[in-house]
Amino acid sequence: MPAPAEARAHAALRSPEAKLDEAVGLARAIDLNVVTSGIVPLGTVRPATFVGKGKVEEIAGLVKGDEAGIVVMDCALSPVQQRNLEKAWGAKVLDRTGLILEIFGRRARTREGALQVELAHLTYQKSRLVRSWTHLERQRGGFGFLGGPGETQIESDRRQIEERIARIEAELDKVKRTRKLHRDSRKRVPYPIVALVGYTNAGKSTLFNRMTQASVLSADMLFATLDPTLRAVALPRGLKIILSDTVGFISDLPTMLVAAFRATLEEVIEADLILHVHDVSHSDTEAQSLDVENVLGQLGIAPQDGERLIEVWNKIDRLDGAARDSLRNLAERQARRPVLVSARSGEGLDLLIAEIERRLAASRVMLDLVLDVADGAGVSWLHRHTEVMTKTLRDDGALAMTIRVDPANAEKVRARFATKFVGFEDAPKH
Repeated sequence: MPAPAEARAHAALRSPEAKLDEAVGLARAIDLNVVTSGIVPLGTVRPATFVGKGKVEEIAGLVKGDEAGIVVMDCALSPVQQRNLEKAWGAKVLDRTGLILEIFGRRARTREGALQVELAHLTYQKSRLVRSWTHLERQRGGFGFLGGPGETQIESDRRQIEERIARIEAELDKVKRTRKLHRDSRKRVPYPIVALVGYTNAGKSTLFNRMTQASVLSADMLFATLDPTLRAVALPRGLKIILSDTVGFISDLPTMLVAAFRATLEEVIEADLILHVHDVSHSDTEAQSLDVENVLGQLGIAPQDGERLIEVWNKIDRLDGAARDSLRNLAERQARRPVLVSARSGEGLDLLIAEIERRLAASRVMLDLVLDVADGAGVSWLHRHTEVMTKTLRDDGALAMTIRVDPANAEKVRARFATKFVGFEDAPKH
């Protein structure tokens, strides 16, 4: 997590107007009709209501005048603050965490996604039970051998939530083991994993569709897609990869969601290459990039890993000529040279694919082998576990093969075909 000084500097990158636009976008992502929005200057956080008494009364008038049923506050509210504001305004109050959880609940399509969202939601609800709702102070009578007044409603609700959390965690453990088996099986296939990450609405799914010709939902809205999608892609030079589209990140992403989606995000942790997609047309692109790097850091991925991370500056089609020239000049001055693309039009995609191929080839080993032409099992094994670059029948009847493989699987090749190499040194990496 950023240090306090870094966090303040990070927050300063965002304008209040940009924060408001994002909050409105989050509300509209779950089909809320936003009738009024505004920025509230805040000198001191009030323990009871977060904002001052005058502002509470002013918003109460707006709620009544617009007949609003929900008030969204783009901040973290305590249970007491949420309860007091709901009483004062006569409307449901959602804070930023609650709103993001609602969006995730709408977007989850797979069983795993639904479980992860429910786990995060229950963890959030559990914290809301403390001194939150007056009806939870009722008591249930004891029975059987247990005398006394019995457990309070709040204790009963907390116990039921904890039991449900335990059941979900057990189910997610099974899902996690299954996902690990799938990852292990993919490791036995010579296809490197390339994962797309980025701020929500940066254009990851549009880029994914462009590269795979798939039909994943991509829309100009926050969190258009939630569940990860994987597709096999054949690159122009013959290299096959598995491309993974992941959930978008966002500023102040609730810690419980990062924890709940860790199994999904392990697709990113295990990836051979990570494409960090930026929306360079957005006024807050620098702050958004820092948010993504912060989450990557929480996952144990160094944002400065120049060998594994490729910066993809997307949506250049939204920029005019002067802005594009300025962006290209900026890109040329970067230590980690980004690739400028438009996922919507396809501009720059050839440069991105060439960079992916170059990075993956640089990390893989080229080996030359000579096999007996009758060794069908050996040839089949090489096709399943390596990239077969060339295969030629020699004049002496032997089969010459050039393969490319990642360093880990290269050891398996050496062990299985120890006497079949043309020399026993690795050929130069390409």
